[in-house]
Amino acid sequence: MSGLVNEGMDKGSMMESEDRIQKTVDIYISAEAVRDMKHKKDMDDFNTSKTQTLQHTESDSVRIRSSRAALVCLGLLRVLLLTAVIVLCVYIHTKSTNYTEERDQLLTNITSLTKERGQLITKITNLTDVRDQLIIQNGNLTKERDQLKSEKNKQICFGKVDGWTNYQNSAYFISSEKKNWTESRKYCSVRGADLIIINNKEEQNFVRNITSSESVWIGLTDRDVEGTWKWVDGTNMNSGFRFWGSGEPNGNGNKDCALIYSSGWADFPCNFNYKWICEKTIFK
Repeated sequence: MSGLVNEGMDKGSMMESEDRIQKTVDIYISAEAVRDMKHKKDMDDFNTSKTQTLQHTESDSVRIRSSRAALVCLGLLRVLLLTAVIVLCVYIHTKSTNYTEERDQLLTNITSLTKERGQLITKITNLTDVRDQLIIQNGNLTKERDQLKSEKNKQICFGKVDGWTNYQNSAYFISSEKKNWTESRKYCSVRGADLIIINNKEEQNFVRNITSSESVWIGLTDRDVEGTWKWVDGTNMNSGFRFWGSGEPNGNGNKDCALIYSSGWADFPCNFNYKWICEKTIFK
């Protein structure tokens, strides 16, 4: 009985021991599990923290690099901006200098052109005055020409006007009274004429015809130099137009004036009285 009891007690004790062991094992396992879980959690937290730290570090590095890049870019932009400002200032200064020089040159040109314009205006004014004078002179010449034409046409139409006879470009007057050579010339001068100057054979024949071979004074004399015969206009007698009569001139110093008669020219004393013939130009 006691054996059974002991056996029963032994069995009960053994079972309790097993239970305790089992519980201890379970507690140990649980503790291990908890420790493992805690370790795992710690590792996870460490890994997470490390990852976060790495990520944070990488993010900070990126931000730092970005900040540095931004600073570098900002510095470059400042340098470029400063360079652009300097270049722009130099350009503006250069242009301003060029514009100033061009302005001064333009002012000089304007001054020169103004001066030239004034000179041109003066020249134009002078030319205008000259033109007006020429117009007036031309008008006067036109009037004179018309008057001469009218006079010539009048003389051509009527042949004789107030005792004057027209021939070619001259008018001739034969006196009806007699005077010495000097007084005869004065008579012609008062009427805008002078004693006749014979220039060619045709005029010589014309004079002989209108004088009917009567002796008349002509405008030829050697009063200044004996033997040097000159016309009243101061020209020397042309050797090609000499119409001296036979043996003429034959004066010995007291025959200084010439007259025309039937045989040609002859020299006579100037104080002799003869008729005379005046000549004046009426048209050229």
